[in-house]
Amino acid sequence: MKAIDVLTRRGRRYDNLRRIERLDPAVPAECDEILGLVAYHEFPFEYVQGTSIAFMRDYGVPTISDLLDRTGRFRDDGQKRYDDTSLIGFEAAVDGIDSARAHAAVRRMNQIHSSYGIPNHEFRYVLATTLVGPKRFIDAYGYRPLHPHEIAAMTRFTTRFGELAGIKDLPSTYEEYERLLDDYEAEHFAYAPANTRVAEASMKIVTDWYPPFARPFARRALIAMLDEPLRVALGLPRQPRWLTAAMDGLLRLRGRLMRHLPPRRADDGYAHDASRTYPFGYKIADLGPLTHSTEVHAHAPAEAAGTTALQYRTSEGA
Repeated sequence: MKAIDVLTRRGRRYDNLRRIERLDPAVPAECDEILGLVAYHEFPFEYVQGTSIAFMRDYGVPTISDLLDRTGRFRDDGQKRYDDTSLIGFEAAVDGIDSARAHAAVRRMNQIHSSYGIPNHEFRYVLATTLVGPKRFIDAYGYRPLHPHEIAAMTRFTTRFGELAGIKDLPSTYEEYERLLDDYEAEHFAYAPANTRVAEASMKIVTDWYPPFARPFARRALIAMLDEPLRVALGLPRQPRWLTAAMDGLLRLRGRLMRHLPPRRADDGYAHDASRTYPFGYKIADLGPLTHSTEVHAHAPAEAAGTTALQYRTSEGA
């Protein structure tokens, strides 16, 4: 029966796409449905990998990595930091961006960020990476191109998330987000020792999932997946050309093979596996650092410490 089920589902590989084509990303509920299909059913692997590389991009900006380095969150409690970031994104998406669950997640994120004095332009850039990163990874390694409805839904979700977070001067189209990211990196990417420390601490989170003998190769494979401007900004060693080509080829081969595999069923479900940090489940209040840091952004105004940098706004007020 399982073999018959798999064969039947293989013939329905593009059912989700046909559903997406009938939905309107300008309608909030349908936008939420499209995003869920993209992130948790059509491209769950690509979405996670694209987002992970997107977060690495943040470390190529010295003022961002400097603050992350001084707080020590990745160095001292990296797995929790990784899980918390992923879970806030999941909580914001799973019931729709304007659900009570999503608002609670954004509120918690704003509480975490409130005392650091992070400037709006950095929040805009980090937000852009969470859209452009997954989109570019899916473009390169997905089993099919993204449909315009999917790109529109991803963009609307990103903008709404940013509005709830209180980020100002947000783009409204994917092309504007992509231009924001490229222009910001052209101006702000630069090597600094803190970039390398935070990047190495972040990669250690992932490599520690593997047996000790495999960790050095896993680290090299992760570096091989980074584009050259990012690798240079992070101060990470250049990898052999064969390894970079092999990683690119394997990911492209995976995408081609996925065309012949059955789609994820609607009842398969998908969520970030946070069992390493929260084996017995979690509450929104559990997300975030266990202790408060007194560090502030290097360019924060003197009054920033202890104040709310981003005020949470309800859907009626944003």
